[in-house]
Amino acid sequence: MSAQWHLLLCLLIPLAGGAGIVACRRWPNVREAVTLSTAVALFLSAISVLIDLNAGLTPRLILAEPIPGVAIALRAEPLGMMFALLASGLWIVTSIYSIGYMRAKREQNQTRFYLCFAIALSGAMGVALAENLFTLFVFYEMLTLSTYPLVSHAGDRNAVKGARTYLGILLATSIGLLLPAIVYTYSIAGTVSFTPGGILAGKAGQTEAALLLALFVLGVGKAAVMPVHRWLPAAMVAPTPVSALLHAVAVVKAGVFTITKVVIYIFGTDFLAGIPAERLLVYLAGFTVISASVVALRQDNIKRLLAYSTISQLSYIVLAALVLTPFAEIGAAMHMVAHAFAKITLFFTAGAIYVAAGKTQVSQLDGIGLRMPLTMTAFAIGALSMVGVPPTAGFVSKWYMIAGAFQNDLYFVLAVLIVSTGLNAFYFLPIIHRAFFRVETVAPRNDHREAPWPMVAALVCTAALTILFFVFNGPAVDFEKAIVQMP
Repeated sequence: MSAQWHLLLCLLIPLAGGAGIVACRRWPNVREAVTLSTAVALFLSAISVLIDLNAGLTPRLILAEPIPGVAIALRAEPLGMMFALLASGLWIVTSIYSIGYMRAKREQNQTRFYLCFAIALSGAMGVALAENLFTLFVFYEMLTLSTYPLVSHAGDRNAVKGARTYLGILLATSIGLLLPAIVYTYSIAGTVSFTPGGILAGKAGQTEAALLLALFVLGVGKAAVMPVHRWLPAAMVAPTPVSALLHAVAVVKAGVFTITKVVIYIFGTDFLAGIPAERLLVYLAGFTVISASVVALRQDNIKRLLAYSTISQLSYIVLAALVLTPFAEIGAAMHMVAHAFAKITLFFTAGAIYVAAGKTQVSQLDGIGLRMPLTMTAFAIGALSMVGVPPTAGFVSKWYMIAGAFQNDLYFVLAVLIVSTGLNAFYFLPIIHRAFFRVETVAPRNDHREAPWPMVAALVCTAALTILFFVFNGPAVDFEKAIVQMP
């Protein structure tokens, strides 16, 4: 099979799986088997593209050319492959978790849930493998629209209201800011293809480039940089597997991935380094990191706390991308992986607590670690990774971010990293203490133990990945060095 077919299969497999899910809607066991097998097939397809890339091939496939000179096309490159492997791999464990969650809660509209999940993964793969900005925009919007029914899944007033906020902000930013940025880039550069070293050097002045960068950063609403962040806490009305999709597997990673790719392949780090106004967006990202962490300190609802933690952690990646040094760019890429493993673990544990114990507030977690030791140990691992404590994945990415800040003598970035690390510790460590070292003051409503085994298996797996990435991150780092052309 040709390398072009491997690219195409990354888009078609989730869509074919979605069709199979609908066809098997009357047989839940078969429908869920189709979901799992589709997730595995997609991951294997992404690995096939990676093998092609490592073999020295540069797979490229043109799907259509709706505008002369601007094609909808796919191409494999290191940063995109990292995102593709991350999204497709975590879809497997998210599917396992979803089966346990949806059955335990006896959720309605499960076929629609699994179908929209599959379509969303196709959109995520399109974003990951996009050859140019236009292609990325098409699949970015596909991802937004396919996740709207997931956010509004419950169907009640709060779910519909949260979903409208989600959809409204993401569409307003992408159509009102991101699309004009893409069109303007094409008008001055004559292309929107992702090119090593960028396409704007010598074609855009400093003022134009600064304006364009602002449009990109704020237009990519999925990155949740303030003030376009409100969609993310609003979307917490969704079921926990959807929250995991939003925060770890596809949606927010599509946002920070897009910004990182624009910085490296559209502007070029050397060109951006000569634009003083770029530092204003560094300050905005730093402000988002600190402000979101402060808001998280005040949250008692577990999912809202994790939502504001996500806003803060996403801006770590934006901040690192804008530092414009080789180590910082590697740090941005590594934090996509580290945050994905840790945050999906945290959301999985939040859902497990809700299913097994009916608890949604931090203040209700006294002594729960004794009843649900596997779940809360996994939570502790994810939380420590958010703080950046070894031996967890978060330590690796923060190491490269700090090294990158030193490369450019950006002491503001160092201060942000130090202060935010302290804030992360202030809102995560008390939860661990409460779970394991306090005694229950209110009798539980039932003799609950761990959640159903598919949920526990999934969260144990992602917690293990959070630690394993600390030990075995070398191949990922070496792969991403190709982006910044480090030896």
